[in-house]
Amino acid sequence: MIKILFVCYGNICRSPMAEFVMKDMAKKNGMADSLYIASAATSTEEIGNGVHYGTRGKLSEYGISTEGKKAVQLQKSDYDKYNYIIGMDSMNMRHMKRMLPEDKEDKIHLLLDFTDNPRDIADPWYTGDFDTTYNDILEGCTALMKIIGMENN
Repeated sequence: MIKILFVCYGNICRSPMAEFVMKDMAKKNGMADSLYIASAATSTEEIGNGVHYGTRGKLSEYGISTEGKKAVQLQKSDYDKYNYIIGMDSMNMRHMKRMLPEDKEDKIHLLLDFTDNPRDIADPWYTGDFDTTYNDILEGCTALMKIIGMENN
């Protein structure tokens, strides 16, 4: 089983959006049983809080639910649990590498580094633009799904 952990600052906007987009893709591609997908925060600010209403609203447009998701923090032990630990922007990467200082297995990546157009995913908490965030996450998850599909074959 391939295990993926998406990470952002608060675990209420981008990383849960990526988690549930990827879960939806896995289900539609018949890979739900071969992938374990979760998300976490680098900060403690939102721990225990539900998914941001903007993320919930955007995903509901595509019939994707975030029911039951509560923000959790990235733990040092997550490095051994996951094959991929994927941040949303360069600030997340700095925090992830501080929290998980030794990436000997090259598990830590930015989501859009899997695409032909590597870049940060803007935080809709600040921009208010959940459409662009969704499109960027969809692009990154699609690219990641192709890579994982190849690994599974």
